[in-house]
Amino acid sequence: MSMKRKRKRAHDTSTSDLFSDLPAPPPQEDLVELRAIRRPVWTEQKAKLISRYLKLFTFVTRHGTYIDGFAGQQSDETTEGWAAELVLAQRPWRLRRYYLCDAGREQVAGLEALKARQPARDKTKDSKREVEILHGDFNKLVHKILRDRKLDVATFCLLDQRTFECKWATVEALARHRSTGNKIELFYFLPIRWLNRAFVATSTVDGLRDIEQWWGRRDWRDLIDMQAFEKANAFQERFLKLGYKHVWPFPIVDSENGNRIMFYMILATDHPEAPKLMWRAYDQAQPDQPGWIQQELAGL
Repeated sequence: MSMKRKRKRAHDTSTSDLFSDLPAPPPQEDLVELRAIRRPVWTEQKAKLISRYLKLFTFVTRHGTYIDGFAGQQSDETTEGWAAELVLAQRPWRLRRYYLCDAGREQVAGLEALKARQPARDKTKDSKREVEILHGDFNKLVHKILRDRKLDVATFCLLDQRTFECKWATVEALARHRSTGNKIELFYFLPIRWLNRAFVATSTVDGLRDIEQWWGRRDWRDLIDMQAFEKANAFQERFLKLGYKHVWPFPIVDSENGNRIMFYMILATDHPEAPKLMWRAYDQAQPDQPGWIQQELAGL
């Protein structure tokens, strides 16, 4: 894996080594430059991507707290588990606290069942851990978690939302929680493929309000005419404005429909090693797909 870091050196975005659908990073004094994507991660692999990354990162930190704002299983068709299941299954245990949230009753019941079937701790290898299931709207629960729960170690928050479910105010609350040290690390899923369809299909007052709260501003209609990579770039810029040092959108594609980008998984972090670890996790989560051509993602 060829990766290098540049210090105090101008970054020429016109000759970016990333493929055309992955937005070039803005100039930074401490820039992490990553190589081009060789093969994509499929939608059915996105939970594996998160769990692999957390496993790699906790090899460095030796501890951590995991928050999953929309943690319930959304489909029983997957055979490889969903993010909460795969993260809890990691061995040895290094994450010490898990806050798994969902508004759906069935999803919460599934999370409770998942918690109940966890194996006993191996005292010779595993750290002690606490798993808490919270039932409710994460946009409200987030304030309770930030106020009342211990977040004194490296903290990761997964926001795998259902279209407009995660309000921008929630993202801001997470990003601004810490005034010193590294911010809470965010994994934000942008459902790029059906975004315009959802924009156009929404006409009710409540629905339009939901979109405005999701984007966090009234100019959300500007997104409609943007290409997929431009939308991802717009979100990248907004995360950078929240003070994150490194923000990278990673494409997640549909293997059954021409490798079209379905999501961008946006990593927002302050840790200089995090982008490189995510790239390594991205490689590990990839299926065996010989002959992958980067150009297949262009223009989507």
